[in-house]
Amino acid sequence: MKENMFDVLMYLFEHYYMDEEIEPSPDRESLHSELLEAGFPSSEINQAFEWLEDLSVQKHIIQTPQTENAIRIFSERECERLDAERRGFLLFLEQMGILPPEARERVIDRVMALETDDFDITQLKWVILMVLFNQPGAEAAYAWMEDLVFDSFPGGYIH
Repeated sequence: MKENMFDVLMYLFEHYYMDEEIEPSPDRESLHSELLEAGFPSSEINQAFEWLEDLSVQKHIIQTPQTENAIRIFSERECERLDAERRGFLLFLEQMGILPPEARERVIDRVMALETDDFDITQLKWVILMVLFNQPGAEAAYAWMEDLVFDSFPGGYIH
């Protein structure tokens, strides 16, 4: 089985971020070793670490319109990665108040940074979950999204 960067992200998120009872995360070197032992390629591990670093550090201030009637126009490249179903799902979450415009932009940024050819709605839900986890004050939205993600998988975790 060929593991990709998204698989590494899923492993890290499930094993180190979601479990509230786990002690503080080990350092990057220890994590890298553990991921290698779990069978992930070093290049994919490094890409996942970079993806997570970019998630935690906002490189630029995202400017979003302050009007309720504003429409997000997706670039051609974004439309290739986020088909109509995925864009519709983002719009649904935004209209429900789960995903504010700033978080939506962060999700789109992180989706575009994924280096995978096969990106589906389930993976989009996980990216949204990871973004909300890192968004201060988004605890209720995160809990709602967490329920949505795990309702999609009988038995909870997928790994």
